[in-house]
Amino acid sequence: MRGQTGVHEQKVTEANSVLIETFMVHRAALARFIALRCGSDNADDLVQELWIKIQQVDASVDQPLAYLYRAAHRLVLDTRRGASRSRDREQAWSLASGQFEGAETPIAERRLLAAEQLRRVEEALASVGSRATRIFTRYRVDGIEQRRIAAEMGVSLSTVEKDLRRSYAAISGLKDERNEA
Repeated sequence: MRGQTGVHEQKVTEANSVLIETFMVHRAALARFIALRCGSDNADDLVQELWIKIQQVDASVDQPLAYLYRAAHRLVLDTRRGASRSRDREQAWSLASGQFEGAETPIAERRLLAAEQLRRVEEALASVGSRATRIFTRYRVDGIEQRRIAAEMGVSLSTVEKDLRRSYAAISGLKDERNEA
């Protein structure tokens, strides 16, 4: 089995060597292309993702430079979509977390209501599991970015996003219950 893996790796390397060479020659231009479309903060990460993706290509590419720019463009689009979904989740969370109607409620009563609401949120988060709760806490409370959470926990970015969606849904259910009452 070890020999088969080596043979497969060799085939992949031979099949995409032109693509890799083209990437190396045009790396700076690809980085500028990406930075202009999504900002310089994400450019290095996306260039790295592009590098990883092209290493997995197991067929020769007729127009390697065009292929690289299309792949870079798709990465930028995926990043924009992810940012848009993240903004939508943040906005939904902000709307869902507006728990108190006004400041006219006495302080002691607001504290009791806040403590009860916190208990209900903790119960809702416990219902989605400990990993989802840890991810939610790291992201919402600690302010850690999703990629870093994924790396810390040894899970994929999509798993982090899925667990956040589950957590948001559980908390959103609390708002629905409150509106029905």
